[in-house]
Amino acid sequence: MGSLAPETGDEKLAINEQRAMRRREVARSVSDVRSRLGAPENRHTTFDLERRHLFADTRINAAYAVPLLALIVAAISVLWVSPLFIGAWFAVTLCTHFTMVVTSHSYEKAPSDQKARIHWRKRFTIGEFFYGCSWASFFLLPKTAEAGDGFVIFHFATLLIVVAMNTMQSATLPKCLLASTLPMTIVVTFNFLQQIDPIHYTLAAMAIGAQGFFFILGNQLLKNANTMLEYRADKDHLIAELETANAMSDEARRRAEAANMAKSRFLATMSHELRTPLNAILGFSEIMKDEVLGAMHNSNYRSYSEDIHGSGQHLLNLINEILDLSRIEAGRHELNEEALYLDDVVEECGTMMKVRANAKSISLHHTHEQDLPRVWADERALRQVVLNLMSNAVKFTPVGGEVWIKVGPTSDGGQYVSIKDTGPGIPEDEIPTVLEAFGQGSHAIKTAEPGTGLGLSIVQALVSMHDGEFTLKSKPDEGTEVIVALPRARIMNYSPDIVWADPQDDTPGRRDRKARSA
Repeated sequence: MGSLAPETGDEKLAINEQRAMRRREVARSVSDVRSRLGAPENRHTTFDLERRHLFADTRINAAYAVPLLALIVAAISVLWVSPLFIGAWFAVTLCTHFTMVVTSHSYEKAPSDQKARIHWRKRFTIGEFFYGCSWASFFLLPKTAEAGDGFVIFHFATLLIVVAMNTMQSATLPKCLLASTLPMTIVVTFNFLQQIDPIHYTLAAMAIGAQGFFFILGNQLLKNANTMLEYRADKDHLIAELETANAMSDEARRRAEAANMAKSRFLATMSHELRTPLNAILGFSEIMKDEVLGAMHNSNYRSYSEDIHGSGQHLLNLINEILDLSRIEAGRHELNEEALYLDDVVEECGTMMKVRANAKSISLHHTHEQDLPRVWADERALRQVVLNLMSNAVKFTPVGGEVWIKVGPTSDGGQYVSIKDTGPGIPEDEIPTVLEAFGQGSHAIKTAEPGTGLGLSIVQALVSMHDGEFTLKSKPDEGTEVIVALPRARIMNYSPDIVWADPQDDTPGRRDRKARSA
């Protein structure tokens, strides 16, 4: 008994087709973005800002590493070059380096519209050229007469270290990479070629080869950076798609919830308008049916009035169930809680159901544990829960069947009500359907059993309002068992020496409890 009738095969097929279409659209969008980001003609315009940001960030992070390297080179060079020339070169190198650091800081702080301008790339290229020339000037410093092959090897090692460092710093901007490394390579190669020793020719060739190697390495680093930026752009696009889909889903859910609440509020406020004319129909039809104002000589009229009264009664029950469920969904159903005995409520409901059970020769077996404490609950709500469950059990139990009703403590200290019948049972795949509003099992549909399919929905809602649990167990040809369990927090653990029963209440159940408490 659930919220909507189960979907038909055509409806499920249409829903699946819509979902597949949405998946194809998302996949197509992702593919378009990937192809756009990977196209060579768009790569520069797409990732130019990101590459410049990486370049500036690397330059800023190396603000103190480059002076340290220059200081080490200057300190060692004192062995072969005059300290005066070394100091001048060191000062010039620091100036060009910190000029690039300041330029990088200015770029990072610039607004987005200024970062997109082309002059920043020119500034970086010119700054890198002067920075490379400052290092190239180191290889032009005059050496002392005592300098030998050790100074040549030191020059070559310094070239490799500085070119490698500039390659790591400027790989994201190829023009800056060439501007910072070519001056050094040209000067060192020219110096080596001025010598007549084969070792100098060898070092000159190795310098040129090192320049080519580091240029290729820089291109590979650039490709890696582009690949990383492509993946990041792809990820950002997918995140944007997911956020859009999530926003659309949230909006659809909000609208559905608003529509559902509006429906519930509308039905909850229609109680008087719907019941007033029905009461008149039921009252007048009952007067006619019972011939209160005089005999009705036409038997057909009397039969019609009975049909009108029965139909009106059925419609009133339907309206009452719909309104009960609507009030619960709209949050307007309030619990009037009090301390009560659960087995007394079940016993009273069993007494009320005996007439219907006897009409079908169904045996009701009511058992309960002794000395069960009271529970803190709404008596009217519990009575409605138990009556709905007993009514279903009697309705679907065949003639001559049996219904067992048991009340007892749960393993965690709560209390439960179990109602088990010998009816036809419910297939496992139909249990979710019967638990929904207006949902009915195949047996109820085949036998045309009267009912709205709201009983179990109301039961679940009322049990949930009591923080309890509702369980339905059923198998075909083995009957059905429903269990309503109240939590430990709703059990009243009264002291056994206190008489909680009303002294004026002489009902059998209450007399037994007064005797037990005494």
